[in-house]
Amino acid sequence: MSGFSRISLFLMVMAILLLYSCAQAPISVVSIWQKAFGGSEWDVAYSIRQTTDGGYIVAGYTESFGAGEEDVYVLKLDADGNKLWEKTFGGSGWDVAYSIQQTTDGGYIVAGYTTSFEGEGHVYVLKLDADGNKLWEKTFAGIYADRARSVQQTRDGGYIVAGFTNSFGAGGDDVYILKLDASGDLEWEKTFGGTLDDMADSVQQTRDDGYIVAGHTCSFASSDVYVIKLNGDGYEEWHRVIGDEHYYESANCIQLTGDGGYIIAGYTASETGWRDFYILKLDASGDLEWEKTFGGDRDDEAYSIQQTSDGGYIVAGYTTSFGAGEEDVYVLKLDADGNKLWEKTFGEEYSDEAYSIQQTNDEGYIVAGYTESFGAGSRDVYVLKLDKYGNTGSYPQ
Repeated sequence: MSGFSRISLFLMVMAILLLYSCAQAPISVVSIWQKAFGGSEWDVAYSIRQTTDGGYIVAGYTESFGAGEEDVYVLKLDADGNKLWEKTFGGSGWDVAYSIQQTTDGGYIVAGYTTSFEGEGHVYVLKLDADGNKLWEKTFAGIYADRARSVQQTRDGGYIVAGFTNSFGAGGDDVYILKLDASGDLEWEKTFGGTLDDMADSVQQTRDDGYIVAGHTCSFASSDVYVIKLNGDGYEEWHRVIGDEHYYESANCIQLTGDGGYIIAGYTASETGWRDFYILKLDASGDLEWEKTFGGDRDDEAYSIQQTSDGGYIVAGYTTSFGAGEEDVYVLKLDADGNKLWEKTFGEEYSDEAYSIQQTNDEGYIVAGYTESFGAGSRDVYVLKLDKYGNTGSYPQ
């Protein structure tokens, strides 16, 4: 055999071996899908988190199932969005969950409000085991309306809860922060604000074992973003009021960033009433580094934000400026400086909104809210799994 023939044969064998090895190599497939859950009435998700088994835990409320007018609704999904179990909690009144998190014991902590007990409404906190069974429930309130909007397990095994109270404080609604121990018993509670309405929508434990809280204030401005830094005992270290005197601003979510600062998502509205996504980056001292607005000529509001593994941010909410229907799920990917990399809308003819988003282990995103365009009822829980570019599966039936 000539030298040329031997070289040709060698190259052909190597090509075959290379093709075979590529065929045998595992291919990583990112799961993308959309699902709707619920019955014939209104069912809404306010919070979703990926769980340690690769699935998801969802919380909100249901009017289709349960004992009362509205009940806390918790769903466990597998990695492909199939329902593993669902649970309802509450009494004969209105009971709603706004926040859920998996806890270090594999169970879940849930926070919201209940009107099934005495008073106009109580902060409602539930601890569930890994199968969704209730281990304990706690209510906290005075005689008027009190709500929890955010909960997080703390490093000491307890919980930090944020919302608002009309029962205590200086006047109107006040920011209401509660620190609970691992059994749900109250360690301390604090109120913040002035004589008008002041509310908290989001809380996170900080690296120094204090807490960062975000919401809005009408006591210190016409209606502006309100950020409070607390120490570990709940005493204020500083606060910031951010906004324009000719606009109305509110923060719906705050998260820690890798540089020690904070990222905030909410809305800004002109005096004409139309809202835009409002994204703010603060440094560790609470000073504004940059702010961005996104949206069109109608209402657009951001409810959830998280820093992503590339240093940028993923944001979710709703839009009435773009999309196919009355309101559509609106997801934005931003770079580290808040510049828009891409945007996506999801939904069809009717109202569809997102209240919660999180980056997943496969670099994609999980989104939850509600849909009126799909599902079994007038409003159903809506869960979307996206890839890293915002692509998803076909609409649910």
